[in-house]
Amino acid sequence: MENYFNYFTEIEEHFQRRRGGGLLLSTFDWALIETWKDAGITLEAVLRGIDATFEHWERKPSKTRKVNGLLFCAQEVLAAAEDMKEAAVGAAPADRRTEAPPGFQATDICAFLRRNADQLESAKLPESSGVACRPLAQETARTLRETAEDLQAAKKLPRLEDLERRLTVAEEKLFAVLLAATPDEQIVAVRAEADRELAPYRRKMQAPQIEQLLKQYLHKRLLEKYGLPRLSLFYM
Repeated sequence: MENYFNYFTEIEEHFQRRRGGGLLLSTFDWALIETWKDAGITLEAVLRGIDATFEHWERKPSKTRKVNGLLFCAQEVLAAAEDMKEAAVGAAPADRRTEAPPGFQATDICAFLRRNADQLESAKLPESSGVACRPLAQETARTLRETAEDLQAAKKLPRLEDLERRLTVAEEKLFAVLLAATPDEQIVAVRAEADRELAPYRRKMQAPQIEQLLKQYLHKRLLEKYGLPRLSLFYM
């Protein structure tokens, strides 16, 4: 895993700098960032893609439409990622060790894990016959607290790659039970909303990317609805 646990913040701030305004990113924008992260697209590739999007826009003689979201940058980000992948062919392999970025301390991770455990225990979860949301949330909270205690006792950082993998699996389990417990009509409504918002950008994106983006959008909306935290270290 790349040493960018500030991946989301770096992208948000860079986009806002290039746009020259304090436009808040939409739920779709955050979902798109997540698809880039999950696809292994590097921070550098995303920033290059954002720069290329604005450079193209600035060269247009008529600027009737502003760059109002990261979805405008999707094509250029994928192009930048492909260019960097081609440039890396034949290059020396990168050092894949996962080390903490400057200022990334064990105490920060412990606080993050315990804060998420508190949110899991206080979340208002859906009730559905045969779907055990509450027990899973409590079990996950207990695991987060135990992980924090082990980390505090060790007084050193674990392999962040291993910890991130465990947190991702825990989050995927939570999402699965939320999806099963939430009434179908609510899921359909969110999907319809996502389809409407995504419609202007569909021709610029490939089908697998669209499907992944819709999945991440639904994921985020369900977690927001029930007051559940993101467990990934990228959200510290």
